[in-house]
Amino acid sequence: MVNQKTKAHIALIATNLFFAVNFTAVKFLINNGFINAFGLNLVRVFVTAVLFWILYFFKTNHTKIVKKDVGRFLLCALTGIAINQLFFIKGLSLTYSIHASLLLLITPILITIIASFLLKEKITSYKIIGLFLGILGALILILSKDTAGNAANAVLGDVFVILNAISYTFYFVLVKPLMKIYNPIMILRVIFTIGFFMILPVCYNEFKIIPWQQYDVKAFATLALIAVAGTFFAYLFNIYGIKILGASIAGAYIYSQPLFAAIIAVSFLNEQISANKIIAAICIFAGVFISNKQKVSV
Repeated sequence: MVNQKTKAHIALIATNLFFAVNFTAVKFLINNGFINAFGLNLVRVFVTAVLFWILYFFKTNHTKIVKKDVGRFLLCALTGIAINQLFFIKGLSLTYSIHASLLLLITPILITIIASFLLKEKITSYKIIGLFLGILGALILILSKDTAGNAANAVLGDVFVILNAISYTFYFVLVKPLMKIYNPIMILRVIFTIGFFMILPVCYNEFKIIPWQQYDVKAFATLALIAVAGTFFAYLFNIYGIKILGASIAGAYIYSQPLFAAIIAVSFLNEQISANKIIAAICIFAGVFISNKQKVSV
């Protein structure tokens, strides 16, 4: 029998593999004219919200939201679903998969810095150096001149991915107090539902022009992969991993995403591993490591 911790590690590997597959799957649908970025976002968020509601009806104990927490739930939906997802899909549609996967790694650095401000923690020299290295790595990617692969506007796409990371950072800080009170699956169900209605006015026009008649089995399978595996199961497995192993171990698995994403993008999108990408990756990885380093008392 596989024990619970082993299952949790497998779940976290699957989570980050699903997220990595998303990078190429999204590019495939958009590049081949099957869907636009905002239309895809609406499908993705709607399907995930519906699946979380299905889980809800299988549970017997349902927690009600306390009135004072309603505003925080709304902010979490705004930062974690509406702004975050809109910028991510749009940014990914414009840039390279490898760029997007590496730029998302600045999220742990931003969480460390922003949490320090909000929680009034001391900004250490380690955090400043880590932030500098993360920004340097991001700039190397943004300013690099890639020619392989398919990117309509890599610079704008990279900026959108960074804005997505900033929005997710605020979501991460805002949602932590709710995790101490409510069931994590319940939180995701609520914020995906609210988030769907938030993005509906922005995304509906692109949704209604989706050329469903052009879809073949491969296109439908790819869309299902993004909505079901790459969103619903990825979020669900990630929560399971955090519950069993803790946030630190679960967070460490994010570093596997660029490796998975690079292998898939090189294989299917003709992207290349250039010197600029390697240098940028080293800067960002170093930045994450240093920004989370604690001073040791002598």
